[in-house]
Amino acid sequence: MDNVWRVLLPDAVSEPLEVYVNGVPQELGTDYQLRGRELWFGRELAGEGSLGAVRWASMLLGVAGTYRKNDSVDVVYERAGRRLVASGLKLVSPENSESTAR
Repeated sequence: MDNVWRVLLPDAVSEPLEVYVNGVPQELGTDYQLRGRELWFGRELAGEGSLGAVRWASMLLGVAGTYRKNDSVDVVYERAGRRLVASGLKLVSPENSESTAR
């Protein structure tokens, strides 16, 4: 996969799992791949990132256009017979680092 966006899974997450992007179910093999402790997505995922002083001020003043796209990746998994959710998982862009799962 070129242009891979990755999501690092917390240690507590184990298979089987369900993956959601912005609340929409994702299909293993079609929408993402599971590689070691990472989910690999072949499409761009956008994270809000940190807010600078100018963006904070713009939001406080109600300036239009201050909100950016912010994809949320959530994973549902089972542990000790209970369904749990790991939400708002960290997104890693293709530019940020080499995969540890390669």
